[in-house]
Amino acid sequence: MFKPRDIEAYRRDEKLGHKMLTPEERIRLLKPYLPSPPLHPSEQANKRAMEEQQRLGVRRFLKRHWHLLVFTIIHALFSLYIRIRQAYHQVVNKVSSVYHHHHRAPDLIYNDVKDLRRLPNHLSVILTLDEDARGGTGLAKLIEEASDIAAWCASARIPQLSIYEKTGTLKGYLPRVHRSMTQKLAAYFGPNTPGIGIRAPHCPSIETAPTLAASRIENEGLKHLSVMILSAEDGRDSIVDLTKTLADMSQRGKISTSDITIELVDAELSESVMGEPDLLLLFGPRVELVGYPPWQVRLTEISHVQDNEGVNYQVFYRGLLKYAGAQMRWGR
Repeated sequence: MFKPRDIEAYRRDEKLGHKMLTPEERIRLLKPYLPSPPLHPSEQANKRAMEEQQRLGVRRFLKRHWHLLVFTIIHALFSLYIRIRQAYHQVVNKVSSVYHHHHRAPDLIYNDVKDLRRLPNHLSVILTLDEDARGGTGLAKLIEEASDIAAWCASARIPQLSIYEKTGTLKGYLPRVHRSMTQKLAAYFGPNTPGIGIRAPHCPSIETAPTLAASRIENEGLKHLSVMILSAEDGRDSIVDLTKTLADMSQRGKISTSDITIELVDAELSESVMGEPDLLLLFGPRVELVGYPPWQVRLTEISHVQDNEGVNYQVFYRGLLKYAGAQMRWGR
């Protein structure tokens, strides 16, 4: 909309033959009413891109912070749940440890399990070496844990125990492990100490006979405990070695492919490593087999206590309870 003052000035200049205003003044007078000059195509593209970037930048900023807010809420709720769950399990374990504590007495341990519907003949456990411990304390703790479990098995009259330790450190100290287990059994059983035999695949067995008092007791208590020490090399590597051996024998004509059956593989692995355990106990907070022999665990009942850390009698006892109440369907 033209201003009246500008219209009057322009008409007066026009009547005087455009001598009243200079060309610069006329341009300055008309410039506010002229349209903007068209932009170059490249300038138009840059302007649109800048506007789009600003619009998307705000949207991206809002979306990013919205996700951060949702993530923070979920993380806080999940952390609260984990804390409550851990506290609950700690209280339950403390209460259970009051009612069921072995006090290093085989009779008390046997009283805990004697009314169970079923006990495993072969119990297996997974132990972990604390590699961060200094001065050999990690190895000493590992051997002490293995000895405690052996004493619990002997007290519960479980005749066979296998201990899996991934690194193989325990296998390298069989005499020390045998000595520690023998001392632990003597501390539990006194003059009625059962015999114990410790071996590892491809290693000679170390045996200790039961005491004279224990051997004279008929139909009461465990007379001998068999302990097998395993490591990661006894797992998949054993299956690979057996597969190579069977393939080589088949190529040489010593065995036909029809003779290679599941029963044959099972028999070979049971002889070279061990048979399949009835129950596998995990003392960690999660189910982690860490390279445990896969063939031997096909039909094994696996038990662990959520949020538990370390070897303790409550995990052992609750594992036996779980095994006693489990339904063995065997594929049906």
